Amino acid sequence: MDSILTTYGDFVDVYVEKAETTRITCEDNRIEDIVSGSVTGVGVRVIKGGKTVYGSTCDLTGEGVKELVRRLCSGEKTTTFRESNIRLKKLETASCPALILPGDVPLEKKVGLVRTANGCARSEGGDKIQQVGVSYSDAVLDIVIASSSGTYTEERRVYTNFSVNVVAKKGKTVQTGHELAGGLAGFELFQRCDVTDVAGAAARRALGMLDARKMPAGEMMVVLSSEAGGTMIHEAVGHSLEADAVQKDISPAYKGKLGREVASPLITVIDDPTLPGRRGSYRFDDEGTPARRTVLIENGVLKSYLYDNYTAGKDGTVSTGNGRRESYDFKPIPRMSNTCILPGRDDPAGIIRSVPKGILVKKMGGGQVNTANGDFVFEVAEGYEIKDGRIGGMVRGACLIGNGPRILNSIDMVGTDLGFGIGTCGKDGQGVPVSDAQPTLRIPRITVGGTESA
Repeated sequence: MDSILTTYGDFVDVYVEKAETTRITCEDNRIEDIVSGSVTGVGVRVIKGGKTVYGSTCDLTGEGVKELVRRLCSGEKTTTFRESNIRLKKLETASCPALILPGDVPLEKKVGLVRTANGCARSEGGDKIQQVGVSYSDAVLDIVIASSSGTYTEERRVYTNFSVNVVAKKGKTVQTGHELAGGLAGFELFQRCDVTDVAGAAARRALGMLDARKMPAGEMMVVLSSEAGGTMIHEAVGHSLEADAVQKDISPAYKGKLGREVASPLITVIDDPTLPGRRGSYRFDDEGTPARRTVLIENGVLKSYLYDNYTAGKDGTVSTGNGRRESYDFKPIPRMSNTCILPGRDDPAGIIRSVPKGILVKKMGGGQVNTANGDFVFEVAEGYEIKDGRIGGMVRGACLIGNGPRILNSIDMVGTDLGFGIGTCGKDGQGVPVSDAQPTLRIPRITVGGTESA
């Protein structure tokens, strides 16, 4: 590796990854897939003459990697872009093992969890339950990153995830419920997470929606429960704070606004990959930069963007430790990790009591976001009427329609609680594990799409 790092280009870094994975799925009361495997590969980035090229290979022999570097330097790789001078610090070697490695757990035990969750979900609703899908997955990643500037890091990341999807039917009405659990953890995840709770929550959500009344459409007050996780802050705001979006002029709401007020004074937003056990956590990012907590918005004032080394070099600053990649096949780009709106001072129950008429969102569903301007449409997977400060019946067919930066400015109550959601974030064809979080929030007015007139 030393000869690779010193022989070619003005700067070279090497990312080596070994991934051992297992996936188990259950559909229609039977185990559909049990897939296990191991893949090892290396990605090489070469900066030469002010341009960067990237390539990858599964040939980890010294000659195989050198051949990849020679191809990159000779211009046979098509992807190129300009690169500023980047300075990396010498780092210590580190590893982050799980308490119980998934590989030490018999496959039969993992299959047993899947079967248990399937049975639990089906028992919740009898013949109303039409379909149940259960998925278990684990991954152990051993990562080595070295660069010609002297950086060398090692890290082990272990992910375990469990999800249940339920389809329920009553007459002609069909509804779904989804629940998942997981994080940067080994099989010890199931010491604090009961799969029957995951399955039961998914089934009850689907069953409850069968009898929910159709949501009236119109502008109204909305309370986002902490149970909803931070989907809105992640999708409608977080991507716009990634430095490459700002530098490409596709984040007009935040470009050139460091030090200026961009949100309600009640709002503080952080990105923190150092949180223990969270799905978006790591010790080093995928360029070997130490993970650290970054304050993005503090009391409504924009403080920072999320940087990798390349975008930091362009802005004459340092990386925030947010250079991430899906695997050795991909170059690092700025990505969120664990993105959170921090808790405020309002009692969550008091926030609900303050609403004369509106909707309580307990679970966000899928949606669409225009990252260039923050416009969004999010489905409400679980929502309830609020009338005279009291939670009423469940509603269905609701969606939230608005603009992320404007909503962030309008929030007028922030709860003392904090709830997390997890997922896999997609960007530029790459998916990385993330989590997001928020307290209970009150939005005074937002457009709620529905199936009836208000």
